[in-house]
Amino acid sequence: MVTCAATLDVPRHIVVHLSRLLAAHRRRLGTPRGSRALGTFRQAVLVLRWFRERGCVHCLARDAGISQATSYRYLHEGIGILATQAPDLHEVLDRCREEEMSHVILDGMLVESDRLAGTRDNGNDLWFGQKHKSFGGNVQFLSAPDGTPLWVSDVEPGSTPDITAARLHVLPALYKAAADGLPTLADEGYVGAGIGIRVPVRRPKRKSEQALDADTRTTNCLVRDLRALGERTAAELEERWRTLKRVTLSPSRIGDMARAAPALNRHWK
Repeated sequence: MVTCAATLDVPRHIVVHLSRLLAAHRRRLGTPRGSRALGTFRQAVLVLRWFRERGCVHCLARDAGISQATSYRYLHEGIGILATQAPDLHEVLDRCREEEMSHVILDGMLVESDRLAGTRDNGNDLWFGQKHKSFGGNVQFLSAPDGTPLWVSDVEPGSTPDITAARLHVLPALYKAAADGLPTLADEGYVGAGIGIRVPVRRPKRKSEQALDADTRTTNCLVRDLRALGERTAAELEERWRTLKRVTLSPSRIGDMARAAPALNRHWK
């Protein structure tokens, strides 16, 4: 048997922050001191290792010296606590108006997962996304003009189009924000979303962009340039919290995982 030491590449203050959240949660539950297999700091390390390294739960349990069932329980507990730190959509939009942001950026992200049983009415797989040709869950997110993640929605099956998921979770609030002077920029997948959701104009079918008039092409260029930083948001979340690249837990938890990532990001920065 060979032993080795490893370093978790997460700032220590994030581990301490999560440890304090876990300690507060245990106090609310009335957990007796010393009754848990791990203290709050070591549990926080286990949760952050899973987010950061996309490690298997069996390996995390082995390294922590606990059973796999206990490791799963601690992991789900940590995910749930982090998800509760995510801000409410209306609070986020109110803060954006207070900070006088020029706009927010709306986009969707497919978080890949293991294949699940389930079919749509037309017989297609419920969790299979045709756009990305893979199984997973669709989450919608808002980002600031500089690309900072602001808010993430709950998960919908991967077969759900972006505009349908947006109508379920975010568009009603964005309409009010647009009326108050905070427009939203989005891509062509949100054509027809409604007033205040600004998207590029699609070129005519089987024709190039040059078929559009000069003013429309200029507008399209401006919208795409301004929302380019929003495209970076999903990549930043997936690269920093690598478990979002492919989830091996139940896809029903993808929403909580995705909401936890921006909460961790705020403390990272």
